[in-house]
Amino acid sequence: MSTMENENTEIVVVLKGYPRLSETFIAQELLALERRGLKLNIVSLRHPTDKTTHPVHQEITASVNYLPEYLYQEPLRVLKSWWRARRLSGYRKARATWLKDLWRDLTPNRVRRFGQALVLATEMPVGTRVIYAHFLHTPASVARYASLVTGLEWSCSAHAKDIWTSPEWELREKLSELSWLVTCTSINADYLSRLAADETKVSLMYHGLDLTRFGEFTGRLHVRDGRDADAPVEILSVGRAVAKKGYDDLLNALATLPDDINWKFTHIGGGPLLDRLKVQASDLGIADQLDWRGALPQGEVLQALQKADVFVLASRIADDGDRDGLPNVLMEAQSQKAAVVATNVSAIPELVIDGETGLLVPERDPAAMAMALARLCREPDLRQQFSDKGNRRLRELFDANRWIGSLAEKLGASPPSRKTGTGS
Repeated sequence: MSTMENENTEIVVVLKGYPRLSETFIAQELLALERRGLKLNIVSLRHPTDKTTHPVHQEITASVNYLPEYLYQEPLRVLKSWWRARRLSGYRKARATWLKDLWRDLTPNRVRRFGQALVLATEMPVGTRVIYAHFLHTPASVARYASLVTGLEWSCSAHAKDIWTSPEWELREKLSELSWLVTCTSINADYLSRLAADETKVSLMYHGLDLTRFGEFTGRLHVRDGRDADAPVEILSVGRAVAKKGYDDLLNALATLPDDINWKFTHIGGGPLLDRLKVQASDLGIADQLDWRGALPQGEVLQALQKADVFVLASRIADDGDRDGLPNVLMEAQSQKAAVVATNVSAIPELVIDGETGLLVPERDPAAMAMALARLCREPDLRQQFSDKGNRRLRELFDANRWIGSLAEKLGASPPSRKTGTGS
């Protein structure tokens, strides 16, 4: 649809792209908010590129509006929005703010965000009372400019790249203008609180995992220790092939695993570096032991997690500052009792306790990663210990239902009655 027509909508949710297979945590949140009685309208800056969706996307009933991905693609729509927006009382302030930002960030992206904001401001449904953006970079810019034009309050959920690759001046100014912000790790919350003039605007709120979709897994029937060539240890990773995921480091680690360990590695996910990684695997002589499955819907990911003996993630801080927050795939792996090996960057240690619920190694250290993988390959009893304790801790602390109630109330939902027992 080209305009937002649902007049009962109360909250406009601004996303960078929708739906996305790699952002199940957002879909999980949207569905939970709808179930708390909130009326949403999803606004996406980009059209979807994934060929499939997760079941949770089919359950979300909110309408979706796609803003002009590039302004030149819909010039009449942009021009019409500008003509209407310039008559609104907040237009001059919004334009002045944007010009100030443009002076410091003279890029086509900055121009595009203002044009998208004008379309958002003039096409919002009657009755909209708040704008809520996921990600503090471009979606928040669109939400911010639209807020200035319309006079509506805006709020934000911040994650990882959007925080750590944004300039401090922009973070400070957005934090001064938004009503509140939630973020999914303690590291993020501490950093943004230091930048905010009013630190009470910033709250820690883990995404957690909707455990109703990841039922209690009883455990693996097989016991593989790498000695049987017909029963190799199954190693799995799920994530986009981008720099911050460190898949080149992981391939280097796999290539140095001892010859007496029989293993197989499966990767699930898309990403721009896939072709380069496949070439690297061939150069390392391990291509025959690797299975590249591409992006898959959640049901197939779940099956792969249940089959895996070890789940591995080699996250790192990329050269441009981009990094993971608290990857949901680690929680998904623990929900299915896969033993976890990961790097100790960002907020991963908030979930994985080294030596207790998994193994953590330094980033960009293939030798350390190889040692940890070899240890878990050879010691199925240790895998079982980690998986049991990790699963228990996940269910105690990272159940999404523990957090979604607080977010819903921030967005205006009534607190749940004690009879329903939902949210908290």
